[in-house]
Amino acid sequence: MTERPVSLTPPPSGYADWLAALKTRIHSAQQRAALAVNRELVALYWQIGRDILERQRREGWGAKVIERLAQDLRSAFPDMKGFSRANLMYMRAFAEAWPDEAILQQAVGQLPWGHNLVLLSKLKATPQRLLYAQRAVAHGWSRAVLEMQIETRQVEREGQAVTNFTERLPAPDTDLAQQSLKDPYLFDFLRLGNEAHEREIEAALVQHITQFLLELGAGFAFVGRQVHLEVGGDDFFIDLLFYHLKLRCYVVIELKADKFKPEHLGQLGFYLTAVDRQVKSAHDGPTIGLLLCKSKNKVVAEYALGDTSQPMGIAEYKLLESLPADLQTGLPSIEQIERELGALPDDGSGEDD
Repeated sequence: MTERPVSLTPPPSGYADWLAALKTRIHSAQQRAALAVNRELVALYWQIGRDILERQRREGWGAKVIERLAQDLRSAFPDMKGFSRANLMYMRAFAEAWPDEAILQQAVGQLPWGHNLVLLSKLKATPQRLLYAQRAVAHGWSRAVLEMQIETRQVEREGQAVTNFTERLPAPDTDLAQQSLKDPYLFDFLRLGNEAHEREIEAALVQHITQFLLELGAGFAFVGRQVHLEVGGDDFFIDLLFYHLKLRCYVVIELKADKFKPEHLGQLGFYLTAVDRQVKSAHDGPTIGLLLCKSKNKVVAEYALGDTSQPMGIAEYKLLESLPADLQTGLPSIEQIERELGALPDDGSGEDD
């Protein structure tokens, strides 16, 4: 039967808005359905892993039972992926890492299976796995981004900058501001040598702004580089200016290609005053300063900040940082599972189902 051609007459009044609303509802329904499927899949894998553990402990079954189970399940469900020996071993490890079924109601249960493979293979400590799972859900990290964040110890570096926020910021903002800064910052994606000059680093950071923002963390919005300010007829230029969407304040970042010196804070403080008087609105919070230097003496930094009346932080940056040794467990590699099951999508949303 031939379909009738779509009429080219103009749509009735209000049709475009109705269609847009329908598209939004359809996309939302698709996302909810995908999340529901993922939750069921992760729950199934946890239950299979728990059963394997219980049978091995109660019946004394050895490791070979996993290989036999893989063969039998693949025979029974030839159209389903996910029942390779390697993936069954991950299911067992998954249940062993999270013995309480209640974990499925938390961030871990909301993550695609591919993300959970990364958590199991790259991290050994339960608290770390839980922290990275929570961040991955909160910020929508793809599997590749999650792996990169783990390799660069993103969560462990948060809140480590030397600051005076406790004394210089109002109580509700203190903790969030502290957690918004880290130490050290890793700029190895710039591919610059340790002798790079400040302007060279600035230009490279702006050129790689997406990776720079990812390294800074959630909430930072880029305003500009070498931002011009006129004070008393003289011209001044801020290295890098950002706005933090959660703190609702401007963040001035100054780069120093050498070791921290107390006098560096004088220049940074001047820029904070200028931004507060010329740029920020009455609805913005106090401007925060972040001084990035090649190295610092922590005690000297703490002393210097103690004499400063404005909210500032001091952190180091690394241009060349060797990645830490892989904390690979005795489990099969993720790559091995991908070869057996077909590559997982970058966002992990398709899993090996």
